[in-house]
Amino acid sequence: MRQLSRSYRVFFVGLILMIVTSVFSCGGKALMEFSLDTVPLILTPAEKAGVEDYRGRFREIYCAVREDHGQLFPDDKPCEEVIWQLANEPLGTGRTVSLEKPRSNIRILVVPGFMSGCGGEDFLEFSYSLKHLENIGYKTGRIVTNGRSSSAYNAVIIRDAILEMKPSEGEQLILVGHSKGVVDILETLATYPSVVERVTAVVGVTGAVSGSPLADGIDWLGDFLRDLKLEACEPGDGKGWEDLKRSTRMEWFKKNKLPQSVSYFSLGAFAPRENISSGLWSFYDRLARVDPRNDSQLIFYDMIIPGSVLLGYVNADHWAVAIPVSRNNVLLAQNVIDKNAFPREVLLESLIRTVQDYLSID
Repeated sequence: MRQLSRSYRVFFVGLILMIVTSVFSCGGKALMEFSLDTVPLILTPAEKAGVEDYRGRFREIYCAVREDHGQLFPDDKPCEEVIWQLANEPLGTGRTVSLEKPRSNIRILVVPGFMSGCGGEDFLEFSYSLKHLENIGYKTGRIVTNGRSSSAYNAVIIRDAILEMKPSEGEQLILVGHSKGVVDILETLATYPSVVERVTAVVGVTGAVSGSPLADGIDWLGDFLRDLKLEACEPGDGKGWEDLKRSTRMEWFKKNKLPQSVSYFSLGAFAPRENISSGLWSFYDRLARVDPRNDSQLIFYDMIIPGSVLLGYVNADHWAVAIPVSRNNVLLAQNVIDKNAFPREVLLESLIRTVQDYLSID
């Protein structure tokens, strides 16, 4: 096993301390305190919130991709073990699934989540998946945001990165956000009209759209992560944890409107405790006081962009769905992040092909 850098060792030690401390702190304390400082909220079926249900078609596409070449990749699983089937899932369309190389000029950019870059290359979202998409004819890239900063801070980075690109004629730009990366993307689109005209679609993968009770209930953890000394991860404005609070997210949606010229897609995730990495159990257990259908960081209904196209929910924890820790670091995979195996190449390809299918992009 390769020697760990000093920055990575600090991150690893910090991760262990964070997990251990969270286990023994707060006891049965409520995750969210009683407060009148909130906009009025409701919990309603997705279709009543303007969400279009495309789960049946996404299942068709995912299963076709997996059947055709998914078994060539590590971490292969049958599609019925990957995609949950919740009540009233619509039937598939029965249409043929195209697995040809894209004829259109499509670029996929990944926007990472909270603490991105702080753990080095082992924690880069969809790293192997982007290489796979390149191999089958897509243009790909990654926008390097600041892992500990606010969405307003990162929106400037995203804006500049997109506007500095020189798109070729007819290029379709699809932004794929993971976790807080989705929040950063939405902030960018709501703030900078110059970016909106360049973006075709946004895909939220376990997005922190409505925030997490963990952020509202564990203020000390936000302070700890903000002040942690990490060479590979500058603190920026240090306000990233604040933007993950449900209270912050609800206030944001009250004040902002998403541009309708962009198409939005949402993929959620949750898993039973036995399929959550042991290092994330304490967070899962805390969220389970509210709802056991969580991925250790977010509750399944907090991941959906209002007015988006719902693609489905996968059986994975918050890290497994996007971050290939187990392929990169044996120590973590054996001791802390031990349920990380997940078919991410198939997932990301299926997400992009479903967006193409929905928007009729060849």
